[in-house]
Amino acid sequence: MSSIALDRPAAAAPVVNVNDDPRYANRYIIAIAVTMAAVLELIDTSIVNVAIPHMMGNLGATLDEISWVSTGYIIANVIVIPMSGWLSSYFGRRRYLTGSILIFVVSSFFCGAATSLGGLVLWRILQGLGGGALLSTAQSTLFEVFPPAEVSVGQAIFGMGVMVGPTVGPTLGGYIVDNLSWPWIFYINVPLGILAALMVFTYVRDSRFQQKAVNVDVVGIVLLAIAVGSLQWMLERGERLDWFESPFVTTLAAVSASATILLVWHELRTPEPVINFRVLKSRQLATGVAFAAALGLALYGSVFVIPVFLQGLHGYTAEQTGLVIFPGAIMSAVTMAAMSRNAARIDARYTITVGVGLFFLVMLWMSNTTLESGEAEMFWPLLLRGLAMGLIFVPLTNASMAELAPRDIPQGTGMFNLMRQLGGSLGIAVIATLLGRYTKVAKALLAEHVTSGDPATLDRVAMLTRAMVAKGADALTAKQQALMVLDRQITAQATVLSFSKIYLLSGTIFVCALPLLLFWKTGRGRQAGAAAH
Repeated sequence: MSSIALDRPAAAAPVVNVNDDPRYANRYIIAIAVTMAAVLELIDTSIVNVAIPHMMGNLGATLDEISWVSTGYIIANVIVIPMSGWLSSYFGRRRYLTGSILIFVVSSFFCGAATSLGGLVLWRILQGLGGGALLSTAQSTLFEVFPPAEVSVGQAIFGMGVMVGPTVGPTLGGYIVDNLSWPWIFYINVPLGILAALMVFTYVRDSRFQQKAVNVDVVGIVLLAIAVGSLQWMLERGERLDWFESPFVTTLAAVSASATILLVWHELRTPEPVINFRVLKSRQLATGVAFAAALGLALYGSVFVIPVFLQGLHGYTAEQTGLVIFPGAIMSAVTMAAMSRNAARIDARYTITVGVGLFFLVMLWMSNTTLESGEAEMFWPLLLRGLAMGLIFVPLTNASMAELAPRDIPQGTGMFNLMRQLGGSLGIAVIATLLGRYTKVAKALLAEHVTSGDPATLDRVAMLTRAMVAKGADALTAKQQALMVLDRQITAQATVLSFSKIYLLSGTIFVCALPLLLFWKTGRGRQAGAAAH
């Protein structure tokens, strides 16, 4: 009998279908719900810019005053993002995420109903506080509700929203402002936000790995608000105030640096920190966070100049500009979907390197943009840039979180999203400054060749003068108008030359970040090791 038993083949281990596992039930519904909430938050970062002129007229505000509608929202956002992991554990993921969406929805309604600048700014700050939770908490939720083999699928769904959301914002905002009125850019959040909140409350459960803090780290929260808030404020106002020529900007920089040092020192000594910097002991995460900052700087900076080019030099509306950019965002989404299905077989270091290389080639291509370049000339470069971003986003996120224990994922995603956001803010601030300076230098160089003794210049002025006379202007006025037209043409050419330098700079910055990948231990995502934790 015993010999028969020994010869009998061992019973195969039962195969568990993830669809029957309650831990992963409704994962696609949850992905849609949390991604919808994150997209609403991202859209509201950019949709307001389209309505700024209408708000100024309606509320009687100056440009400097109305800018707080955007600045207040972004500052509140970046303060909450790194805290979202701790807040999620303290309140419970379902309550925190649902509550944040409801705060966002209520604030959106009152933003639309605001009748004064002060009221609008107040509700925008509250909207930013609610929205700050939606990115990191949504992303960390998807790491848990998808089985290890499908983690990249959840991140691809989230990544699609991250790429498409900022593109949809100006397009949607332009359509709403043109056909309705500016309050509707906020009112549109209400039904979609309520739907997202209901789906989250119904399907999302508290994390099985969360460890609620007993004490509230008040000192950490205050230092975080001062450090990140001052930094973001400095980046928002630096270019306008000529950076460190301004005592105010210098003070903000000093306050942010001092508060950051105190924050790190305090959090490393606190048993229950609001930000657990200890997770950066993971070389994977530390490298990924640094690379995310470079991603934000290069991507957001290059994206920033495209609307300036199309709207400033070609007279495109925000809606038209959004339609030019939109195919690239769709390409990113399609590439992410393809990457998610093959993530287990591909080393992220290779795909990211290919993506960065392609991004650099696209920036090199776009650096040859001329004043005549329009929608047709932008189509293929922007489509390929979308492909490059699709090759980078999901592999970068997955590999960055590969070593973290499940309980540390919320802190990891918080830091990842914070650095991408701050990198983007820094990129926009620096490139806005460089664009102005490059344009001045280029204009001065071009002006050296446009002199009163240059025959070509004299012919050009004479031709423009005759055109103005033909329109009914007298000789003196026609000559002045001709010189003004010539000056605008020189400025336009100088601006195009500046764009060329900006594109090359964005691509170079990204390439310079590639050596960071050498610090990674692995290019595999969490599906390779998540089950081990």
